[in-house]
Amino acid sequence: MASEASIYIGTSGWSYPKGEGTWNGFFYPPGKINELEFYSQFFNTVELNSSFYRPPNPGFVYNWVKKTPKNFLFAVKLWQKFTHPKMYQEATGEEAVIAQSDVDLFKKSLEPLAKAGKLGALLVQFPPSFKNEAYEQQRLGAIAKAFREYKLAVELRQRSWSDDKNTAEFLRENHMAWVQIDEPKFSTSIAVETPITSDIAYFRFHGRNAKDWWTGDAETRYKYLYPEGEIGELAERVKAAAEKTKLLFAFFNNHWQAYAPRNANDLKKALKLPYEQLPLNLEFAPDNGDTKKGKS
Repeated sequence: MASEASIYIGTSGWSYPKGEGTWNGFFYPPGKINELEFYSQFFNTVELNSSFYRPPNPGFVYNWVKKTPKNFLFAVKLWQKFTHPKMYQEATGEEAVIAQSDVDLFKKSLEPLAKAGKLGALLVQFPPSFKNEAYEQQRLGAIAKAFREYKLAVELRQRSWSDDKNTAEFLRENHMAWVQIDEPKFSTSIAVETPITSDIAYFRFHGRNAKDWWTGDAETRYKYLYPEGEIGELAERVKAAAEKTKLLFAFFNNHWQAYAPRNANDLKKALKLPYEQLPLNLEFAPDNGDTKKGKS
C-alpha cells in the first residue's frame, strides 16, 4: 500500500487476565509468560490504558521498554485526574484539583519511554459528557500547553465539538490530532469522520455493540468482532488518513476474548502490511453478525 505515513496498528491494552472476556487461552497460551513480550511479537504498538487510573511506576515502564523491540511504540492514555474529574473523585475521594506537581508526576512516568524513543503519542480522552463550552475549552487548552512537548491526540465524544468548525482550527493551532473513533452511533455521537488536524492520525475502534453499550459492563460492551466488510471500511478510512500524515496509529478496543488482536491483524491484512499468524483459540464463535465474515 502506497502511503507517506508510518503505520502502527495494535490494541488498547495488552493484559486482560480476568473475567469472561479474558485473553488467556484465546490469545495468550497456557503457562507463565511475559504478556507484553509475547504481544510485541505480533504488533508494533500498544495503547497503555492503565496510566488512565494512575501514573505508572517509572521502574515498570523501564521494564516495558526492555521487553519490546527497538521500533515498538507506546501510546499512553492521560491520567483521569486531568480528563475525568468526577470519576477521579469517586475513585479517590479527592477533588481533581490539578497542580504542577501532577503534571511533573505524569511526565516522570513517561521518561523511560521518551528517552528510549518509544513514546508514540499521548492520548487525551474525554468522556461523552465533555461538551464544547467555555470551561471545557479552557481545560483542553491547559492540557495542550502542559504537555506540548509530546505528540498529542484528543478523543472528543460529544457532537457539540464536531458541530463547531472552530474545533478543528483550535486543534491545529495546538498541534493536536483529532482522534477518529468507531463506536455505536447515538444522537449525541460525534461525526463519523473528523478532519486531520496534525501530522499524526489516531484511530480508536471500540466496536459496534449498541445493544450493550450503555447497559453492559466494562467487558460486555466491547463484545464485538468486526466482520470482513467492516474491516474493509475501516481500512479505507486509514488509507485516506495515511496519505495526509507522517505517523498513524490505529488501536482496537473491542477487547472481549481477544477480539481486538484478531481484528488488528485483519486490518493489517486489509492494508497489505506484513503480519504474523496469531495463535488464537477460535472455539467460541462471536455472536454479532455473520461469524464466517469475521474469521481471520
